[in-house]
Amino acid sequence: MSHRKTILAASIIASLCLSSALYAQDASQQSNTTQSSDQADQSKAKQLETVTVTGIRASLQASMDTKRNADAIVDAITSEDIGKFPASNVAEALAQMPGVTLDRQLGATQRVSINGMDPSLNLTLLDGHPVAQAVWLYDDAPNRGFNYSLLAPEVVGRLEIYKSPEARLPEGALGGTIIMHTIKPLDVPSNTLTGSVGVNYNDMVSNSRPSASVFYSWHNDDKTFGVDVSAQHYEQFQNRQGLENYGYTPVSGIVSASPVAAALVAAGKIKLTDQIPNQISVSNFQQTEKRDSVTSNIQWKPIDNLNFNLGLMYAKDNLDNLNQSMYPWQLHSPAGITSLTEGPNGIIVAGSQAGTPCQNNLNCTSTAQTFADNNARRSEITTKGVDLSGEYKGDGWRLNGQAGVSVSRNPMEAGVKEIFYGGGFDWSINKGPQYTDPTTANDPTYWADNGWGGNLGKELYKARDVYGQLDFTKDFDGFLNSVAVGARYASHWESQTLNVFTGPQALTLDQIGYGGLTSLDGARSLGLSQTAIQHVQTAGANAIFNAIESSPGFGVAQDPNSYWDNTFAVQQKNTAAYLQANFGNDNLHGNIGVRYVHTENTSSGYVIPQECASADTWGCVFPAGFGYITQNSSHNNWLPSFNIAYNVTPDIILRGAGSETISYAPYNQMAPYFAANDTVLTAAAGNPNIKPYRSVNWDGSAEWYFNPESMVAVSFFYKNVLNYIVNAASVQERINGSWALPDFANNAAALVASGQCTTAGLCAYDVTAPVDGGRAKVKGGTISYQQAYGYGFGLRANYTYSDASTKTGGALPYNSKNSYTVSPYYEEGPYSASLAYTYRSSYLAGGYVAGAPSTYIDGFKELDATLGYEINKNFSLSLNMLNLLNSKYYAYLGSKTQMSNEYVTGRQYMLKANFKF
Repeated sequence: MSHRKTILAASIIASLCLSSALYAQDASQQSNTTQSSDQADQSKAKQLETVTVTGIRASLQASMDTKRNADAIVDAITSEDIGKFPASNVAEALAQMPGVTLDRQLGATQRVSINGMDPSLNLTLLDGHPVAQAVWLYDDAPNRGFNYSLLAPEVVGRLEIYKSPEARLPEGALGGTIIMHTIKPLDVPSNTLTGSVGVNYNDMVSNSRPSASVFYSWHNDDKTFGVDVSAQHYEQFQNRQGLENYGYTPVSGIVSASPVAAALVAAGKIKLTDQIPNQISVSNFQQTEKRDSVTSNIQWKPIDNLNFNLGLMYAKDNLDNLNQSMYPWQLHSPAGITSLTEGPNGIIVAGSQAGTPCQNNLNCTSTAQTFADNNARRSEITTKGVDLSGEYKGDGWRLNGQAGVSVSRNPMEAGVKEIFYGGGFDWSINKGPQYTDPTTANDPTYWADNGWGGNLGKELYKARDVYGQLDFTKDFDGFLNSVAVGARYASHWESQTLNVFTGPQALTLDQIGYGGLTSLDGARSLGLSQTAIQHVQTAGANAIFNAIESSPGFGVAQDPNSYWDNTFAVQQKNTAAYLQANFGNDNLHGNIGVRYVHTENTSSGYVIPQECASADTWGCVFPAGFGYITQNSSHNNWLPSFNIAYNVTPDIILRGAGSETISYAPYNQMAPYFAANDTVLTAAAGNPNIKPYRSVNWDGSAEWYFNPESMVAVSFFYKNVLNYIVNAASVQERINGSWALPDFANNAAALVASGQCTTAGLCAYDVTAPVDGGRAKVKGGTISYQQAYGYGFGLRANYTYSDASTKTGGALPYNSKNSYTVSPYYEEGPYSASLAYTYRSSYLAGGYVAGAPSTYIDGFKELDATLGYEINKNFSLSLNMLNLLNSKYYAYLGSKTQMSNEYVTGRQYMLKANFKF
């Protein structure tokens, strides 16, 4: 357990006490001052919710007013921003904000970075509460980032990004806190009815899907009771085509098995240190997302000073997908290599392989080997939520409460068939593979399982959030506007269980189901070979599942290691309390406060001795200390925060902020798994005792609001991350799980003799696991500008510079040094149009978890557009066009010549007919 109370925290507590002591004197001197800024801000926020915002300029003004009136450093968007600017979901709307960047590995953006921080280190709330989210992709690494593609944008009425925290806000964000607000029935006219009907089209595969949404809100004449309902059906086809490479091997690793490689080294044409791509794979990911969601708010205001709201949410998101990867595996049989070509930076960029294809053969043997993985995945997330909030206003005080539960569940399945072809091929790191004999390569009778029939995985992923919060605010008339205190309890539980069933029968491609030849237009746009564009494929997901599940006796045999290594449960309980003072007059306002958080973690997972892992049988008896292990840990943190805003003039505002924040490791890293090799004493492990990320932050901004619809703002941020979790090697003493087994006796004697173990079997393992103690710094700034010109034209643009590195000089995941957005718009009469050009420079990626492996993403640019036409006050048309450049997503290792993968996802067009009454 750690217990820490910083000097900054102590200073803020002292300041709060001093503020209270001075209040009486201050109140007597300023009893006739203007209304408190806290009350004014609430009044303005209330107006923002009740005013009907229409049009691009009106929506930008509403967003700008939220930013202007805030105490903290805040950016905001409204539902009109999402509809009037290019976006298919909330994340893409957020990309218009300074400091916000998106990752485009898949066409539909899922997560966002704020001020250069990993998406997992942000916090996203809906109406102030968390939304449980199950993992959508089979075998994906769980994380704490919010998946915006699972949330219908129609449910959001307003959204704020807090880049500097306040003590009253829940803990958990290093980058920023995003709060989405749904529309409430008492804030809009009764019998409001809006909606849309549309179609979504992907030009790369010429596929279109329908979408529709409707929102209805009603309240009685006295505005004491109201109900609103939002429903949506959304479908979108996603296709990702390109090349993948699964790592590199030095030439020195194959010369003994490849006479050609040895001869080339001897001739000086290649070097032993040159790196060869392991497999240049042609990848084709296909998914039709089908999302149905319903949200509702039931609002009751029995008396003027008492208000309740019951929020309900239900969403079902079908994310079935098929990923087909065809990879000629040149290094699986080095003896068949006939040529290798050295390129820049010591990378082998091309080669050839000789081999003989086999027809209708389930056990083909060849010196050229192509495997085609066919991964069919079933994925359907069901998310439910109930949230009850209430507010009572007394004479100069307010009491707010909120409680609820959110659950999410996804019983995923993945079927794998891996078919084989033995014919020769040429390959190039730029163009992919090209078969020597396309006739046999494109004949399904030459493709079959090669001894292994595949498997079927069933992965049940569940998440649950339970929370409750109580806040009390006392208003004052002086410079001290109000003091707020509150307490919050939140419990998050997440679990994963994986069962892999083995033993499907080996089949030919014709028996599995032949789906003809591919026609990958995306691969064509990347300049890939004819083989990459056109090659055999299965008949689809149903054919793959049927081929596996129809095997005689299938569904009994299971793989123990898959279960042990991928089954875990983590529960995190946070108990927090805060004290915050809000101060201000006409020219100066802000807040100062401190938040105390007690965190309890309960982590469960399998710790398996190497001997059992090697046996891979269910009958293995675990020694003491092994098996399903549960461990507990707890942490205490004081999180001070200070925000101040000074109105130099009515239109120029200077802001400053200081804070300390924490965030938490991905859930799977907290599980106590321990996968060890008891012979060589190495292991990979989780770390249930890992402490939160912790950062001290300083922020500032200057804002000039030079007319009601226009502004220029500059900001800076500095984050000193005092505990950045990294994967590191360490030495841990553990009982050797194989020590007492009879056939381990000789190894045990040798380990004792070398001093690596005691006679009781206590050994020093070299363990790779997430550890505390990493340090990192992030510093940078943003410039943002928006202005409405004459004749309907306007512009908003922003630029962000973020320089980040770890203590050892490494890069931080998802941090781009440079990013910018330029978005001109036009709105005059019934016509509206907007463009959005965004760019972000290269960044470290490799997975949505902090401490990601060293895969870099090249700079990415995107051009989007929206056209709108208002037929009359009730009906309009809109066309969203995304990724008009069909930009290439390029990942590399070390240098850009060391390709990891490259994809294109096609252009998306979304045509909608909108109505409102």
